[in-house]
Amino acid sequence: MSLAALVFDFDPYLRLDDRAIRWETLALAGAILAALVLAGLIAGRTPAGSGPPARGTPAATDHLRRDDLLFIVLGIVPGAVLGGRLGYLLLHLDYYTARPEAIVDPGQGSLELGLALVFGALTGAYVARLLEGPVGRWAHVAVGPVLVGLALGKEAMALGGSGQGAPWDGPWATAYAGSGPWGSLDPATPAYPSQLIEAGLTVAVLLVVSLVLRSRWLRAPDGRVFLLAVGLWAIARFGSAFTWRDPLVLGPLRAEQLLDLAIAAGCLVLLGLATRWIRRAETAAARAAEAADRSRLTWPEPAERRFR
Repeated sequence: MSLAALVFDFDPYLRLDDRAIRWETLALAGAILAALVLAGLIAGRTPAGSGPPARGTPAATDHLRRDDLLFIVLGIVPGAVLGGRLGYLLLHLDYYTARPEAIVDPGQGSLELGLALVFGALTGAYVARLLEGPVGRWAHVAVGPVLVGLALGKEAMALGGSGQGAPWDGPWATAYAGSGPWGSLDPATPAYPSQLIEAGLTVAVLLVVSLVLRSRWLRAPDGRVFLLAVGLWAIARFGSAFTWRDPLVLGPLRAEQLLDLAIAAGCLVLLGLATRWIRRAETAAARAAEAADRSRLTWPEPAERRFR
């Protein structure tokens, strides 16, 4: 067996006297913190409304409220947990069909990322709605932080040996030496660095979305770019899943890839519907404004006609 090009041989724990914490856990916490800080910075620069600031309100403070961001983040958590658990159940449906009591056992199994993102976005949007905030603008704010958090989170997994792909003896194969413990089965065998591949593809999605934001198509902060970002991320995850260890369920596809395709298709449909609705709303607003302008016109009274 050929040796891996990259062999990680370090203690996966940060040890402080008699206490220890995994580097992966610290890195994941750092990824979440970075996403929250970035979201707060973007929210502070995003106007709360499309019109001018309200009378008596300084323009500098007419932005999305950062305290609302904290409530929205708290609202995301239960949706993410519920969606992540549901996705994991779908990926291992045979097992949980035979053992239904394990469905509600928090110590068994894990969470799936795709549906966690979808359900978390839904519950976060619901909380933003309760706060009477502009849901579309909050979704626009979330694009960069979500993609950055996803990319950093996948990179953090490499510090704990989690997310290794199928065995592979290629030039970019990775392996983990030492006693660990590592997060993957048989970590010493060279394998696809699936977690790093997905992180790189997520960064590529972030770059594409950044270019789209410079165009006129999705520059408006109405939330459509969030749908585009999630759809592209699902496609990127679909591609990286070809290197996973999970069993095939439909031809060359794994169960996670079927979920990714469903998420991408759903985002595409919603993006089309949202674009259509926004165009109709803009057309109706333009017609109403034109009718209002016409109603304000004053026409001279017609001169009295005299017939001879």
